[in-house]
Amino acid sequence: MSEAQIDLNAFRAEVRGWLSENLPPELRQAHNRATSVFVEKQFNLAWQAILLRKGWVAPHWPTEHGGTGWNEAQRYIFASECARAGAPSLAPMGLKMVAPVIMKYGSEAQKGYYLPKLLAGEHYWCQGYSEPQAGSDLAALQLRADSDGDDYVLNGSKIWTTHAHVANHMFCLARTNRDGRPQEGITFLLLEMSTPGIAVKPIVSIAGDHDFNQVFFDNVRVPKANRLGDEGKGWTVAKTLLEYERAAAYAAGLIEALAEVRAAARDAELLDDPAIRRRFAELDSQVRTIHAVEDMVLAAIGEGRDPGPASSMLKVQGTECQQKIQELAVDVAGIYAAPYQFEARQAGSNTGYVGPESALTATARYFNGRAASIYGGSNEIQRNIMAKLVLGL
Repeated sequence: MSEAQIDLNAFRAEVRGWLSENLPPELRQAHNRATSVFVEKQFNLAWQAILLRKGWVAPHWPTEHGGTGWNEAQRYIFASECARAGAPSLAPMGLKMVAPVIMKYGSEAQKGYYLPKLLAGEHYWCQGYSEPQAGSDLAALQLRADSDGDDYVLNGSKIWTTHAHVANHMFCLARTNRDGRPQEGITFLLLEMSTPGIAVKPIVSIAGDHDFNQVFFDNVRVPKANRLGDEGKGWTVAKTLLEYERAAAYAAGLIEALAEVRAAARDAELLDDPAIRRRFAELDSQVRTIHAVEDMVLAAIGEGRDPGPASSMLKVQGTECQQKIQELAVDVAGIYAAPYQFEARQAGSNTGYVGPESALTATARYFNGRAASIYGGSNEIQRNIMAKLVLGL
């Protein structure tokens, strides 16, 4: 069915009605109480299982692999209605990041093995990119993958590895050659976190959340059959994956986040303050701009094209707008955003707390949101990409 034949109002009504009947209150509460990038694994997978039964897990996947066949307008409506309903977001490392590159670079055997398990939530992925001396400069990575018969033997470490402590699989960049240009010696590997020699150490954030980890590799054997693409060509695979990571859908979530802060400001009788009104107006304008850029990116993905530098534009605008909304939320919460309120949130209790519900998560989200302009390639790196590929500088 062409886009012209699709009744988008009817589609929105269908999605909204289904969400109202199938989104459990405990998953909505998990979303509302979440302060970091993702909700906890058990809530994430519970929601994925519900979407799987409906066939709505992977709107961006091709239909032959279990996608919905929706166009970009339908995908945006679905994302906006999920945000409006308070549905927890699904972890993107598997469904939105490694899955597209498996489809593009994987063998038929790899596609047949990994994609159904990704769709079903059997495989929960983490991303092994950053290292202690190689963050946004991934060409500086040093994790060694030495050839030994049918295996690579890995030694080194990865850091800031989100959900490595609960993931059962990792997609990983490793150095298989130290000669020539640094980018030419990198290989893209898929590995199981239960492999002997892997150790995961937690990194707890300033907000008290445990999302990040450092992962150590001590003579970890990974079959060469788990290599994605050719040996030494992992840089190309990695760049493609990062375009999908940076092309995250921001607008729907930002619209709802801004609406929540506006409601809190109304309750606090702050909307008559000219400075507060000006900040809301600026953010409204920025979200509309992000929506326009997002349409470009979603159209490219929907047509099977890589997003290219537009994903860098979206990443910069989306993360910086998110941070501004979080800053405004803290200012609106006032004294109720004091850091000691974390204790009530982490204990799952509001005992002794008399402030608004929205203020419980304001400061923790503000602290966690500082990382958004760093992970996925810092925004300074994204501006360099735009300068080179868009402006020709």
